[in-house]
Amino acid sequence: MLTEKIPVLIGKLSIPTIISMLITAVYNMADTFFVGKINTQATAAVGLVFSVMAVIQAIGFYFGQGSGTYISRALGAEEFEKAEKMASTGFFYAFAVGTVMAVAGSFLVRPLAFMLGSTETILPYTVDYLRIILIGAPFTMCSFVLNNQLRFQGSATYAMVGITSGGILNMGLDPLLIFGFKMGVAGAALSTVISQFASLAILYAMTRRGGNLRITLKNVSFKWYYFAEIFKGGFPSLVRQALGSVATTFVNRSAGTYGVDNPDAAIAAMSIVNRVFMFSHSALIGFGQGFQPVCGMNYGGKKYGRVREAYWFCVRVGFVVLLLVAVMCFTFSEPIIGFFRKGDADVISVGRVALRYQMIIFPLNSFSVLANMMLQSAGKTFRASLLSAARQGLFLIPIVLVLPRFLGLTGVQMAQMWADLCSFIMTVPLTFGFLNEMKREELGSGEPEIKKIAN
Repeated sequence: MLTEKIPVLIGKLSIPTIISMLITAVYNMADTFFVGKINTQATAAVGLVFSVMAVIQAIGFYFGQGSGTYISRALGAEEFEKAEKMASTGFFYAFAVGTVMAVAGSFLVRPLAFMLGSTETILPYTVDYLRIILIGAPFTMCSFVLNNQLRFQGSATYAMVGITSGGILNMGLDPLLIFGFKMGVAGAALSTVISQFASLAILYAMTRRGGNLRITLKNVSFKWYYFAEIFKGGFPSLVRQALGSVATTFVNRSAGTYGVDNPDAAIAAMSIVNRVFMFSHSALIGFGQGFQPVCGMNYGGKKYGRVREAYWFCVRVGFVVLLLVAVMCFTFSEPIIGFFRKGDADVISVGRVALRYQMIIFPLNSFSVLANMMLQSAGKTFRASLLSAARQGLFLIPIVLVLPRFLGLTGVQMAQMWADLCSFIMTVPLTFGFLNEMKREELGSGEPEIKKIAN
């Protein structure tokens, strides 16, 4: 981690995480694809519940990234006992929170469905899907915790095995439960929960292999120190994904409001676009996840030149890949949306335009997302949280509330594009400020290797 060439190191770590993220995105899209064979209302329901799934994932990433970033820095500083305590603490905290969410949510399914933006015609499908997803919350959260912890220990391949196994299982169970057992949207939800439980079991088995940190109850700590460190490292992820969930809810509600001719079709279209965007975005997230342990361990080991080198390497590669994806999605927007809801002209018409708007600014996300991950891995909580809040919270929510009042449904379709642009503008000074801080640290350290890099 501290000596190997950056491109080679990030390549080894990011390939498994990219595969993991793509598989995760594919099996999220699998629900949308197979449910799309039922009707437009079922497709819309899955899109609405995605906001709740994003909250579950956000909490899992909060504990996983919070404990994981600490673990990477502790291992870099050779504080192995602290790293071991943090691994167990993060895991069991997440399980407790997930259990509370599952129990509380089961009593609030219908009001929660309306809050997410469900119409009366979508409601039965939303309730069926949401109820089962909530039951699986503790298993889903804990699988995300272990996935992140394994990555931050440098065991990205083990993390990949756990996530991809669950993803493949989900893609097989979806058609079996939805159509074979005639469970409809409930079958899609059950397939997701079973797959997440399988991933959790495999990931837990992976923590028992090699030199990975063991998860045991005896290592759980209730000291404020560990809670504070989880908060410090995980809060940016919680902000980013929780606000993403809230923003998605606002987008869906706005689509229903301003899609006056066919609100169900407008909601379904924006739901499909969101899934396509998340799939396209997942490769960048996976690439960034390969960068994070490199960043955390080298920052903990005061190898600041390597942190900067890794960041710029990832930005360059990410920009090129996202540019290619953007061109492809812009060019083939209509068949991409039609793949999920073939024959529904209203869904395709709304989704095609929204997807094209989102792809215009898409390549700039490489700079913003990787800057956020760098600040988070380095423990710069406030700046990382600010960037996490920017795209989906500080910008998207106000934009989607205001712009459609003047432009109608078009305002909903282009809201994400303007939010991404504003987020990029905010990222520039925060990123260069941190990079310059590391340069000053290098110059003040007096170490020959660092002086050479700084010059």
